[in-house]
Amino acid sequence: MVSQAQRSLALIDAFVAACLAPLAVYILISGLDDLFVALACAFGWMRQRLWGRGGVRRPDARELQTLPQKRIAIFVPAWKEDAVIGAMVIHNIAAIRYRRYDFFVGAYPNDDPTLDAVRELEARFENVHLAVCPHDGPTSKADCLNWTYQRMMLYEEQHGVRFDLVMTHDAEDLVHADSLLWINFYAEEYDFVQIPVLALPTPLTGVVHGVYCDEFAEYQIKDVPAREILGGFLPSNGVGTAYSRAGLEKLAQAESNRIFEPACLTEDYENGMRLHRLGCKQVFVPLTRANGEFIATREYFPQNLHAAIRQRTRWVIGIALQSWERHGWSGGWRQAYWLWRDRKGLLGNPLSTVTNAIFIYGLATWVFSRAAHVPWGLARASAHPVARWMLIATLALQAVHAVVRVGCVWRIYGPLFALCAPLRTLAGNYINTMATFRALWLYGKARLRGEPLVWLKTEHSYPSRETLLGHRRSLGEVLIGSGYVTEEDFASALLSRPAGIRIGEHLVRTGKLTEEDFCEALSLQQGIPLGYVRPDEVNRRVARALPRHIVRSWRVLPFRIAEGAIFLAVPEPPDEEAEAAIRPFTRLEVRFQLVTFSNFEELATQLL
Repeated sequence: MVSQAQRSLALIDAFVAACLAPLAVYILISGLDDLFVALACAFGWMRQRLWGRGGVRRPDARELQTLPQKRIAIFVPAWKEDAVIGAMVIHNIAAIRYRRYDFFVGAYPNDDPTLDAVRELEARFENVHLAVCPHDGPTSKADCLNWTYQRMMLYEEQHGVRFDLVMTHDAEDLVHADSLLWINFYAEEYDFVQIPVLALPTPLTGVVHGVYCDEFAEYQIKDVPAREILGGFLPSNGVGTAYSRAGLEKLAQAESNRIFEPACLTEDYENGMRLHRLGCKQVFVPLTRANGEFIATREYFPQNLHAAIRQRTRWVIGIALQSWERHGWSGGWRQAYWLWRDRKGLLGNPLSTVTNAIFIYGLATWVFSRAAHVPWGLARASAHPVARWMLIATLALQAVHAVVRVGCVWRIYGPLFALCAPLRTLAGNYINTMATFRALWLYGKARLRGEPLVWLKTEHSYPSRETLLGHRRSLGEVLIGSGYVTEEDFASALLSRPAGIRIGEHLVRTGKLTEEDFCEALSLQQGIPLGYVRPDEVNRRVARALPRHIVRSWRVLPFRIAEGAIFLAVPEPPDEEAEAAIRPFTRLEVRFQLVTFSNFEELATQLL
C-alpha cells in the first residue's frame, strides 16, 4: 500500500521532472551565450599575445611620466557619507601620483554632517571643492553629478582654468596611485576611459563580499574585453571612469544639457551607451599588474545580504528595466546582443535559484534512493536520449563557466579563494534573485503611482589604516608632488644626508623644509591626523596614564581620554612594535595624533 509520504514525493518528482525540460533549454541557451563570450575573449588574447595584433596598447613607464598632464576633475557624489568621505579624500590625495587634479564633492543642503566633513577637507586642501545641490536629497547620483558639473564650471570661470577630463568616483574608493597617469595617456585618443574596478580581498568567511570579488574579477577579465573585441558599447563601472570634455559636450547637446540622466539610477551604464551612440571612442584600460598590484580602483562592497540586495536592486532597475524602457532594443543587432546579455538576468536570476533548488533536491533524493534501495523518482525524466544529452550539455557548459570563473578569480585573489568560487555562486544566485524581485516590485510600484525612483543608498565602509598603507606614495613623492620641496632639493638632500638621519629630519635641519610642513606631509602620507596640543589643556593624570618608560621609549604621550579611547600625541608615526608595546597598558582604544617635534618636547617637559 502506497503511503501518503510516497504519494507526496511522487507528486514533487513529477513537478520537478516537468520543470527540467524548460529549465534545460534556458540554461543551454544562456550557457552557449557565456561560452561564446569566453571564446571571444580567449581569441582576442591569443591574437594579441601570439600574433601581436589587436588589443589595446599598453604604455610604458616613460610614456606615462613624460606625457603632458591634462587637468582632471574628480567628481564624488555624497549623500550621508560623513563617516567615509574624509578618509577617502585624504588617502587618495596621499596616494595619487599625479599633479593636475581637483576633487569636487557633491552634497545636499539637508545633510549637515557630510557638508561639515567636506568643508573641513576644503579648508585643508586647495584642490578639494564642495558642490552643494540646490535642493534637498536624496535625488539620484546623476542629479548630484549634474550639479557638481555646474560647480566645476563656476570654478573654471572664477579661476580662469579649464578641466580636460571629468572622472567619477564614489566615497569608498581607493584610487590607484597611477590610474590618473593611465587615463591621461588613453585620453589622447579616447573620449571614455574606464579603469578596472576590483573588490578588495576578503577572508573566506566573507561570503557576500566574496561574491563581489568573484563577479567583478570575471567581468573585468572576460566580459568587458569581449565587448571591446566584438564591438559592443562599454558601460561605465560608475567609478574610475573618465570622460573627455568633448564627449561631455556632445552629451549636453544631445540631451538638453543633461550630462548625467537624472531619472536613471544607473547613470554610469546609461552614459556608456549614449556616448557609444554619439560616435565617441571608448576604451577599457587593460588589467595590468605593476609593482605587485593591479592598476585598478579598489573598494569594499556590501558585506551583508540586506545591503547587497539593496545595491543590486538599483543595478537591476537601472540596467535592465529603465534601459529597456528608455531605449528598447535599438542600435542594431550587435548592440541588441549586449542588451540581451545585460537584461537576461531578469529571467535568469530567478531561474538560477530554482535550478539550485532542483539540483539539491535531485541530489538528496538520489542519495536517499541509493541508501533505501528504491527507484530514483527522477530517473524517468532523464531517460529519453534527447533529454539525457541536453542535461549533459547543460552540465558541461556550467562546468566550463565554473572553470572560467575560478581562473579569473585565481588571477586576482589566488588559488584558495578561487577554488571556493563555485560554492559562493549559490549565495550570488540568491542575492541576484531577491534583488530582481525587489527591483520589479519597486519599479512597478513607482510606475503605477507616477513616482520618481530615488537613490537607493548603499552604506559604505573604508579600509583600515593597515590596508591603506600599501596604497600610499612614499614620503618623498608626497613632499615633491604636493610642493613642499623641489625635486632638485630632495635629490640633493638624499646625497648629503648623514647616516642614521631620516630624510625628513635632514630637510628640516638644512632649512629646506619647515617642521610644520614636514609633519603635514607625514600626516598626509600616513593617514594620521595632525594638530597642536596645548600643554595647559592637558590633565596631568591623563598625561601619566601610561608608564613613564613607555612614554620615553616609544615617544608617545596621552593628552585626552574620551569616547572610550585614549589619544596619544606622537612626533612620528608609530610602527607595529610600538603599538604592541602600548596595548598591554590600556583597555581603551588607542588613537594617535601627529604633533611637531617641538610640540612633543614641550608637552613632555611640562607634563612629565
